[in-house]
Amino acid sequence: MAVPAGRSVVFVTGNAKKLEEVIQILGDKFPHKLVSRKIDLPEYQGEPDEISIHKCKEAARQVDGPVIVEDTCLCFKALGGLPGPYIKWFLDKLKPEGLHKLLAGFEDKSGVGSLHICFLCWER
Repeated sequence: MAVPAGRSVVFVTGNAKKLEEVIQILGDKFPHKLVSRKIDLPEYQGEPDEISIHKCKEAARQVDGPVIVEDTCLCFKALGGLPGPYIKWFLDKLKPEGLHKLLAGFEDKSGVGSLHICFLCWER
């Protein structure tokens, strides 16, 4: 399924800098105009891929068109993969110093960061 000709793709973000970065990454050969739109989406629970898919479907429903959503995750081994997709809220409440303190009692402070990008071409 392709995005209809002349239709914009909505990148779900309220951050103008992120939009600039994505446009730069996609380059001149990306065949559609990319526009940003801040959308309040529900806070889904689950694994990162599942959350991205649910967010993408809901965003596409709200804009009634094709969308790209992204989610950032930070998973610490000592915390069983947490905070994972909830890193934004952990950082908001604890700040980086508090996040570091969570790991104070653990020998293994390793973690993995990931970015999940989901695209949905929306047609009614």
